[in-house]
Amino acid sequence: MYEPAQLRTFLAVAQTLSFTQAARRLGLRQSTVSQHVRRLEEATGRRLFTRDTHHVELTEDGEAMLGFARTILRAHERAAAFFTGTRLRGRLRFGASEDFVLTRLPEILEAFRRDHPDVELELTVELSGTLHQQLEAGRLDLVLAKRRPGDTHGELVWQSTLTWIGAPSLRLDPDRPVPLIVFPPPGITRARALEVLEEDGRPWRIACTSGSLSGLIAAARAGLGVMPHTRGLIPPGLAPVPAKAGLPELGGVDFVLLHGRRRATAQDAADALAAAILAGGDRLHRPPVGS
Repeated sequence: MYEPAQLRTFLAVAQTLSFTQAARRLGLRQSTVSQHVRRLEEATGRRLFTRDTHHVELTEDGEAMLGFARTILRAHERAAAFFTGTRLRGRLRFGASEDFVLTRLPEILEAFRRDHPDVELELTVELSGTLHQQLEAGRLDLVLAKRRPGDTHGELVWQSTLTWIGAPSLRLDPDRPVPLIVFPPPGITRARALEVLEEDGRPWRIACTSGSLSGLIAAARAGLGVMPHTRGLIPPGLAPVPAKAGLPELGGVDFVLLHGRRRATAQDAADALAAAILAGGDRLHRPPVGS
């Protein structure tokens, strides 16, 4: 009843909220993406998206289809692997950005390990800038991280915007430098924050630096300053800084998958994990249940 190709297209549109970006990710024409979504909506008898010329949003039925689509595709892939007799093996060095510490990425990795028990998965959690460096140096096989401004390479998983966040009670003094809570270099959000403040002529000072997202969150909750962060990943207890504070806009951010140098022993495992992350990409900006 539900074709795997149509479900993959549905997931790509749901995660990027863009028919154009979904087509680029899947290597399809935009008309084909629209056709897949239309046929899936005909099969379900429900509208899965509301869309106009500028916006694409999931309907309530579309939200429900997310879980069904992942389950169906995972069952399809496990059956294919069973009957072809293929079992992935080898060591896979995977790097994930600090941004995903509080998301449901662990659920995706747990399912991957359960499906591929012979793969030795080695996880590195670091700043996006550091992960880019390690990938280029050949120390990682696959990376999930923010894309550096101006870069076009990588497989798009999710698009969002950066925003200033802080404790709800925080009040900024317009006559004093902006107190910043940031990752150390080569943090991508840090570099962007300093760039827009300099362009805006707004003085700033570093109130807290930490390589740990938990450390930054603790400082922000304590009211030490403001923190540039992805809008879709705002931690509990923090909120966007009101527009009346006059902070400059930080712009958009892309989260992408990047493959390293193709090692024969890791290539198939890297491809399988990349597919699992793309299939579950919407989980990356949804907190774990109960958090």
